[in-house]
Amino acid sequence: MIKSELIARLAERNPHLFQRDIERIVSTIFDEIAEAMSRGDRVELRGFGAFSVKQRPARVGRNPRTGAPVHVAEKRIPFFKTGKELREKLNHGQPDGEGGHTD
Repeated sequence: MIKSELIARLAERNPHLFQRDIERIVSTIFDEIAEAMSRGDRVELRGFGAFSVKQRPARVGRNPRTGAPVHVAEKRIPFFKTGKELREKLNHGQPDGEGGHTD
């Protein structure tokens, strides 16, 4: 689902709200999450998951075509860890460790 689809679905489910207001709300939420992460803060949405930033140190990589060493600079990357409720919903309500396998 892309942002415009999310906005359309929210508008469909909430006909009492103007679409422009829903767009503003969704954009504000995403902007606040991005701003918090850019400061290095962790953002937790209970039951859904937590967004955080991980630091990757500088390293020497390899050019896949030539095999030549390439310096890769240090960088910060976004990281998302799912919440327990979301994991259970994705696994049809089965608690962690109880997969639907039948051996």
